[in-house]
Amino acid sequence: MATLATASRLCLRTAAKPAIPAVRALSTTAVRTDSASASGYSSPFKFQGETKGSQIPDFGKYVSPSGETKNKLYSYFMVGALGAISAAGAKSTVQACWHDVQDGQLTVTDAGMIEFLVNMSASADVLAMAKVEVDLSSIPEGKNVIIKWRGKPVFIRHRTQDEIDQANKVNISALRDPEEDSARVKNPEWLIMLGVCTHLGCVPIGEAGDYGGWFCPCHGSHYDISGRIRKGPAPLNLEIPEYDFPEDGKLVVG
Repeated sequence: MATLATASRLCLRTAAKPAIPAVRALSTTAVRTDSASASGYSSPFKFQGETKGSQIPDFGKYVSPSGETKNKLYSYFMVGALGAISAAGAKSTVQACWHDVQDGQLTVTDAGMIEFLVNMSASADVLAMAKVEVDLSSIPEGKNVIIKWRGKPVFIRHRTQDEIDQANKVNISALRDPEEDSARVKNPEWLIMLGVCTHLGCVPIGEAGDYGGWFCPCHGSHYDISGRIRKGPAPLNLEIPEYDFPEDGKLVVG
C-alpha cells in the first residue's frame, strides 16, 4: 500500500512539472499590466483634437493688449508727475511759511515747519568749515599769512605797489596758463590762493623761487607774485578760492 502511494505522488509531480513555468509567466504578466495601468499619468488639460499626451496651457488671453513698453511709459509718467507735484507743494509750503514769518503771523504749523527745516540744514561745525573770516588789518604790507579752509591751506598775500606793478608787466602770451593779474584778484592789494601745487599737491614756500612768488620744494615749480606758474612741471596756476570782502578790513573765504 505504501509503495502504491509513493508511486502516485511521483507520477503527479512528473505530470505537473512542465506546467509550472507557464503558470508563473502568466501571473507575472498580469501583475505588470495592472501596475502599468495604475501608474499612468492623465493630464488635467484637455484640448480639442488631442487624446493623449501632456500640453502646456496657453495664457495668451491674460496678456495685456497694450504691451510692456506702454506700461513702462505710464509708470515713468506717473513717477515724474508725482515727483513734480511733491516738489511744487514743498516749495509753496516753505514760501508761505517764510511770508508768515516776515509778516509776523507765525502759526503753530509754521513753527513746526521751521523746526523741520532747521533740522534738515547743515550743522554748526559744517557751516564753520564752509567759511572762514579773516581780519586783514593784522597783516602788514608785503607779508604772507596762511590759514586753513576745508582742510587746505590758503595763502593771503598783502602785496606792495611794486609787486602789483610787476605782476601787471608780465607778457601774458608767454605764460603756460595765460591769465591776467586783474582776473585773479578782486582787490589788487590782496592775493588769495589755495596753497596747493597744481602738480602733485605739495605746499609751496612763500617769498621764494626765481620770480619772487612761491616755490614748490617737491618738484621745483616756480610761481610769480600773482600765483601764476612760470617754471617747473606744474601745469596750472595756483587756484583761486571763493572769497569776498564784506567790509573794509574783513575777508571771508568760502
